[in-house]
Amino acid sequence: MIGKRFFDFVIALVLIPPSFVICSMLAILIVLIDKSNPIFVQCRVGCNGETFRLYKLRTMRKDALQLPSHLSSTNEITRLGAFLRRTKVDELPQVWNVLRGKMSFVGPRPCLPQQIELLEKRESLGVHTLKPGITGLSQLAGLDMSQPEKLALHDAQYLRKWSLRDDIKILYRTVIKRDHTDVIGRTSR
Repeated sequence: MIGKRFFDFVIALVLIPPSFVICSMLAILIVLIDKSNPIFVQCRVGCNGETFRLYKLRTMRKDALQLPSHLSSTNEITRLGAFLRRTKVDELPQVWNVLRGKMSFVGPRPCLPQQIELLEKRESLGVHTLKPGITGLSQLAGLDMSQPEKLALHDAQYLRKWSLRDDIKILYRTVIKRDHTDVIGRTSR
């Protein structure tokens, strides 16, 4: 997967300058509108169980509980945060994690250390050996962390079938949000 790391590094280098500009402007908006720290930092589990700091633009009130997104109340999301989530712009700071080698553009989403069931299932399937991604097959299929077994099985499918070509397809489908047919060709929903 050396080609994958090279691909991630080059794309991250290209995206860092525009991401920085966009994130800086949005950070100012978040501070002005929500009066909170614009960057959300959370400990997540990465490759081989190593924890790392995941960075996102803040989309929730500053006093919101740090829960997995599928357990969070929509009342906790700010109006600006709803827009950032809908457009996925809140994920832009993760390009920094890709550049640092903590994440990949495509892979299983990084989970929280307390999501034991998902961590154990991923480990049993070998998925824990992958760097977590900003997007992946599970996101295209509309899966979230509320279905740990199904999520881990989707992640294992990605591990078995991995190719740089498929990563490019996943990125393309993520960006244009065209359809949700996975790269193996069957409908995922």
